[in-house]
Amino acid sequence: MKLSIVIPIYNEQATLEQILERVLATPFDKEVLLVDDGSGDASREIMARYEDQYPEVRCFYHRQNKGKGAALATGFQEIQGDLVVIQDADLEYNPEDYGILIEPIASGRADVVYGSRFLGRSERVHFRLHTFANRVITHWSNLFTGYSLTDVETCYKVFPVPLARSLKLTSHGFTVEPEMTAAFSRRKLRIEEVPIRYENRSYEDGKKVGWKDGFEAIWAIVRYRFVRD
Repeated sequence: MKLSIVIPIYNEQATLEQILERVLATPFDKEVLLVDDGSGDASREIMARYEDQYPEVRCFYHRQNKGKGAALATGFQEIQGDLVVIQDADLEYNPEDYGILIEPIASGRADVVYGSRFLGRSERVHFRLHTFANRVITHWSNLFTGYSLTDVETCYKVFPVPLARSLKLTSHGFTVEPEMTAAFSRRKLRIEEVPIRYENRSYEDGKKVGWKDGFEAIWAIVRYRFVRD
């Protein structure tokens, strides 16, 4: 089972090399798709160096910053493996969790797997405001989708490559998370959550999600409930 690991990148020079080393060290047959979303730092130079050094790494570039959703849409159209794994370019999520993320699909129990930050394996305490906002967004999403998730906003989402290619994502930013969940709900797909390790970073460290993204996510949940693929 080949993993297609899609990594959206926007000004991540501080952590990009470390996360790529961690991803490449995982013991899976894989391809790594790096999608730069208009970075203005040295991210592109780092990407190009890894693409030259590792045949499993492929790079794609946006001329302007469009948002995480747009970067994922670009990556999804280029994947060639069996399962897609979404990986952020910071160090909050640990690639050593890939094994537990793919197991429910490999065993046939689930169609989609989410890695939950709230099921007991986090290595650092979450910011209270972020935790509260995430719980509100997740609860609101559950009301509209019928799921009983604990972490709809998690980066770690794993699903088959044909499903990823079929998604017609319209969200350019972080509202892509509730958009994907709504799409899975409309297709009546089984989502299983597994506990993951998580080490949050601060805004000083480069965290990009803000309070406006929370309000946009709430509106997106309502909007995508009535969108049809």
